[in-house]
Amino acid sequence: MSSSTRAAAAPPFPWVGLFTLSLLVFTSVTSEFLPTGLLPDMARELGVSESQIGILVTVFAGTVVVTAAPLATLTRRFSRKSLIIAVLFVFILGNVLAALAPSYEVLLVARVIGGLAHGLFWSVVGAYSGHLVPRAQVGRAVAIVSGGGTAAFVLGVPVGTALGHLLGWRVAFAIIAGVILVLTLVTLRFLPPVRHIEPLATGEIALPLRKDKSIPGVVLLCILIVMIITGHNIFYTYIAPFLIGPVGLDEGAVAGVLFLYGGAGAIGVLLAGLLVDRYPRAALAASLVGIMATVLTVGLVPHNPWVAVPAIVAWSIAFGGIPSMVQTRMLHTASARLRDVASAYQTTAFNIGIGGGALIGGLILDHWSITALPFVDIAITAAALVLLFVGDRWLHARARRVTPTQPVPVVG
Repeated sequence: MSSSTRAAAAPPFPWVGLFTLSLLVFTSVTSEFLPTGLLPDMARELGVSESQIGILVTVFAGTVVVTAAPLATLTRRFSRKSLIIAVLFVFILGNVLAALAPSYEVLLVARVIGGLAHGLFWSVVGAYSGHLVPRAQVGRAVAIVSGGGTAAFVLGVPVGTALGHLLGWRVAFAIIAGVILVLTLVTLRFLPPVRHIEPLATGEIALPLRKDKSIPGVVLLCILIVMIITGHNIFYTYIAPFLIGPVGLDEGAVAGVLFLYGGAGAIGVLLAGLLVDRYPRAALAASLVGIMATVLTVGLVPHNPWVAVPAIVAWSIAFGGIPSMVQTRMLHTASARLRDVASAYQTTAFNIGIGGGALIGGLILDHWSITALPFVDIAITAAALVLLFVGDRWLHARARRVTPTQPVPVVG
């Protein structure tokens, strides 16, 4: 077959479907982090402390950790597109309830509903791009979908916060609900359905999910994700007080630095999309080394903003591609039948890292010094880099030991 014939036979790249998923990710991440920008307004109107509003983010993440994997397992045989539509309606319910909440307790329930939807949403969306494209294009597809999350930090959360300050925080949640409703209609029209359940081939035997041979690789990757995200959030969670304190910036300048940080993260996503399919391990390792180098620069020269601020922007470039890189790695590591459940555990790992990093960073902040945070981040990231290489060697050695003489049973 000639190259022109092969090109004609190859399916077109699913730009529309991937951009639809990216828009959904944008809205989901904006909804998740909206309370952080509106924290004082919400606390003042509901008559509670700012720390209690902060707990809403913890409750949201905790709900994801507890429910993502069980819900993904229970729904693994449902149509992926139909499940996304159902989850979007749950998102709408959670945001409408938040907009109408007469008390803190009702708002707490609304965030639990949002967490339930968020965990299952990422379990499905995390694997969806892998169903839309061939294996060689997974990294590119994941980078496009992950771009929605980066855009949420650069544009979604700041705009949502501005609208909340201008029109009231309840209006901000109502607008999010309206946007999700519109995107539900877009999803119905433009998101291609996928076949996510692989049929058994001749000679294959259906085995329980727990006996899937890709589980060790999935578990190792989840541990790696927890380490990377924990290290990152130990420092990043407290980047605003670090900028005001050791770096010496005015409070009004912090938003500008964070905007630059978010924009630089988009560069990292773009680089990941270009490199991760061709150099999966090298690209991830280079990102981890880049994180350590830039954070070390910030830690050693915090009092010089002309050095610290550019280093923080470079840190964002190094870290920006990490989520899409590990998601691509998960789609390559997990068997086709384990992808959706593996995506759920990946979501759980991310949320453990987010919550755990914030908690550990807070303890260091209270009992030590804010200037220690970058060095703890570096130590944990270095341990993650070691795990990346040691874990890969162990998995390759394990794969060489498996030499079946008959058809290999697969998961049913």
